[in-house]
Amino acid sequence: MMNGIYLLSGSNLGNRMAWLEQALTAIEKRVGKIKAQSSLYETAAWGKEDQPSFLNQVVEVSTELTPLELISTLLSIEKELERTREEAWAPRTLDLDILYYGNHVVSTPGLTLPHPRLHLRRFTLVPLCEIAPLFVHPVLKKNNLQLLAECPDQLQVNLLE
Repeated sequence: MMNGIYLLSGSNLGNRMAWLEQALTAIEKRVGKIKAQSSLYETAAWGKEDQPSFLNQVVEVSTELTPLELISTLLSIEKELERTREEAWAPRTLDLDILYYGNHVVSTPGLTLPHPRLHLRRFTLVPLCEIAPLFVHPVLKKNNLQLLAECPDQLQVNLLE
Protein backbone atom coordinates (compact mmCIF):
# COMPACT_ATOMS: atom_id res chain seq x y z
CA MET A 1 0.00 0.00 0.00
CA MET A 2 1.60 3.24 -1.14
CA ASN A 3 1.41 6.31 1.14
CA GLY A 4 2.20 10.01 0.67
CA ILE A 5 -0.15 10.28 -2.28
CA TYR A 6 -1.83 13.68 -2.42
CA LEU A 7 -4.67 14.59 -4.76
CA LEU A 8 -6.25 17.97 -5.49
CA SER A 9 -9.92 18.21 -6.33
CA GLY A 10 -11.58 21.32 -7.69
CA SER A 11 -14.94 22.41 -9.09
CA ASN A 12 -16.32 25.69 -10.41
CA LEU A 13 -19.55 24.69 -12.18
CA GLY A 14 -22.97 23.89 -10.79
CA ASN A 15 -23.20 22.55 -7.23
CA ARG A 16 -19.47 22.58 -6.52
CA MET A 17 -19.83 21.00 -3.08
CA ALA A 18 -21.88 18.10 -4.47
CA TRP A 19 -19.30 17.42 -7.24
CA LEU A 20 -16.49 17.30 -4.67
CA GLU A 21 -18.48 14.99 -2.37
CA GLN A 22 -19.24 12.64 -5.29
CA ALA A 23 -15.54 12.67 -6.21
CA LEU A 24 -14.53 11.69 -2.65
CA THR A 25 -17.02 8.80 -2.70
CA ALA A 26 -15.66 7.58 -6.06
CA ILE A 27 -12.04 7.94 -4.88
CA GLU A 28 -12.75 5.86 -1.74
CA LYS A 29 -14.47 3.21 -3.86
CA ARG A 30 -11.96 2.99 -6.73
CA VAL A 31 -8.61 4.38 -5.54
CA GLY A 32 -8.26 3.60 -1.85
CA LYS A 33 -8.69 4.85 1.67
CA ILE A 34 -8.74 8.61 2.24
CA LYS A 35 -6.28 9.10 5.09
CA ALA A 36 -6.58 12.88 5.47
CA GLN A 37 -8.51 15.69 3.88
CA SER A 38 -8.08 19.42 4.03
CA SER A 39 -10.80 21.96 4.62
CA LEU A 40 -12.57 23.36 1.55
CA TYR A 41 -11.17 26.56 0.10
CA GLU A 42 -12.74 29.00 -2.32
CA THR A 43 -10.29 30.43 -4.82
CA ALA A 44 -10.32 32.67 -7.84
CA ALA A 45 -9.77 30.84 -11.12
CA TRP A 46 -6.09 30.49 -12.10
CA GLY A 47 -4.78 30.70 -15.67
CA LYS A 48 -8.09 31.80 -17.20
CA GLU A 49 -9.55 34.22 -14.72
CA ASP A 50 -12.88 35.25 -16.33
CA GLN A 51 -14.87 32.35 -14.84
CA PRO A 52 -16.54 31.35 -11.57
CA SER A 53 -14.36 30.75 -8.53
CA PHE A 54 -13.37 27.23 -7.51
CA LEU A 55 -13.87 25.11 -4.47
CA ASN A 56 -10.65 23.16 -3.85
CA GLN A 57 -9.60 20.44 -1.45
CA VAL A 58 -6.52 18.25 -1.00
CA VAL A 59 -6.79 14.65 0.17
CA GLU A 60 -4.17 12.07 1.06
CA VAL A 61 -4.98 8.55 -0.12
CA SER A 62 -3.37 5.16 0.19
CA THR A 63 -3.63 2.99 -2.90
CA GLU A 64 -2.38 -0.14 -4.62
CA LEU A 65 -2.63 1.63 -8.00
CA THR A 66 0.50 2.61 -9.91
CA PRO A 67 0.81 6.31 -10.86
CA LEU A 68 -0.45 5.61 -14.41
CA GLU A 69 -3.35 3.48 -13.15
CA LEU A 70 -4.19 6.26 -10.68
CA ILE A 71 -4.30 9.05 -13.29
CA SER A 72 -6.38 6.82 -15.57
CA THR A 73 -8.86 6.17 -12.73
CA LEU A 74 -9.05 9.88 -11.84
CA LEU A 75 -9.70 10.82 -15.47
CA SER A 76 -12.53 8.28 -15.67
CA ILE A 77 -14.05 9.65 -12.42
CA GLU A 78 -13.91 13.17 -13.91
CA LYS A 79 -15.66 11.96 -17.05
CA GLU A 80 -18.37 10.14 -15.08
CA LEU A 81 -19.00 13.36 -13.15
CA GLU A 82 -19.61 15.29 -16.38
CA ARG A 83 -16.16 16.81 -16.91
CA THR A 84 -15.62 17.89 -20.50
CA ARG A 85 -12.25 18.87 -21.97
CA GLU A 86 -12.67 21.34 -24.81
CA GLU A 87 -10.22 24.08 -23.84
CA ALA A 88 -7.41 24.46 -21.32
CA TRP A 89 -8.41 25.92 -17.94
CA ALA A 90 -12.11 26.13 -18.91
CA PRO A 91 -14.80 25.99 -16.20
CA ARG A 92 -15.44 22.41 -15.05
CA THR A 93 -17.62 20.27 -12.83
CA LEU A 94 -14.57 18.45 -11.53
CA ASP A 95 -10.80 18.52 -11.80
CA LEU A 96 -8.69 15.82 -10.13
CA ASP A 97 -4.90 16.10 -10.09
CA ILE A 98 -2.16 14.00 -8.55
CA LEU A 99 0.11 16.42 -6.66
CA TYR A 100 2.55 13.89 -5.21
CA TYR A 101 2.84 10.12 -5.47
CA GLY A 102 5.18 9.61 -2.53
CA ASN A 103 8.70 10.51 -3.65
CA HIS A 104 8.14 9.22 -7.20
CA VAL A 105 9.33 11.40 -10.07
CA VAL A 106 7.53 10.57 -13.32
CA SER A 107 7.76 12.21 -16.72
CA THR A 108 5.60 10.67 -19.43
CA PRO A 109 3.36 12.25 -22.09
CA GLY A 110 0.30 11.51 -19.92
CA LEU A 111 1.67 12.23 -16.46
CA THR A 112 4.29 14.39 -14.74
CA LEU A 113 4.97 13.90 -11.02
CA PRO A 114 5.19 15.78 -8.82
CA HIS A 115 2.56 18.01 -10.45
CA PRO A 116 4.62 20.42 -12.58
CA ARG A 117 2.82 23.60 -11.41
CA LEU A 118 2.02 22.77 -7.80
CA HIS A 119 4.70 25.15 -6.43
CA LEU A 120 3.25 28.03 -8.51
CA ARG A 121 -0.32 27.76 -7.23
CA ARG A 122 -1.51 29.10 -3.91
CA PHE A 123 -4.85 27.24 -4.27
CA THR A 124 -2.88 23.98 -4.25
CA LEU A 125 -0.33 24.83 -1.56
CA VAL A 126 -2.68 26.27 1.07
CA PRO A 127 -4.80 23.10 1.46
CA LEU A 128 -1.69 20.92 0.99
CA CYS A 129 0.03 22.73 3.87
CA GLU A 130 -3.01 22.09 6.07
CA ILE A 131 -2.52 18.29 5.90
CA ALA A 132 1.14 17.87 4.83
CA PRO A 133 3.13 20.98 5.74
CA LEU A 134 6.47 19.20 6.07
CA PHE A 135 6.18 16.85 3.08
CA VAL A 136 9.27 17.48 0.94
CA HIS A 137 8.96 18.00 -2.81
CA PRO A 138 11.22 15.27 -4.26
CA VAL A 139 12.59 17.51 -7.05
CA LEU A 140 12.69 20.99 -5.47
CA LYS A 141 13.87 19.57 -2.09
CA LYS A 142 11.70 22.02 -0.12
CA ASN A 143 8.74 21.25 2.09
CA ASN A 144 5.25 22.52 1.30
CA LEU A 145 5.48 25.37 3.83
CA GLN A 146 8.67 26.63 2.15
CA LEU A 147 7.02 26.34 -1.29
CA LEU A 148 4.01 28.34 -0.06
CA ALA A 149 6.27 31.05 1.41
CA GLU A 150 8.01 31.38 -1.98
CA CYS A 151 4.88 31.03 -4.15
CA PRO A 152 4.58 33.87 -6.70
CA ASP A 153 0.78 33.43 -7.03
CA GLN A 154 -1.12 36.19 -5.21
CA LEU A 155 -4.69 34.98 -5.86
CA GLN A 156 -6.90 34.85 -2.76
CA VAL A 157 -7.48 31.44 -1.17
CA ASN A 158 -10.28 31.64 1.39
CA LEU A 159 -11.25 28.99 3.91
CA LEU A 160 -14.89 28.05 3.30
CA GLU A 161 -16.87 28.57 6.50
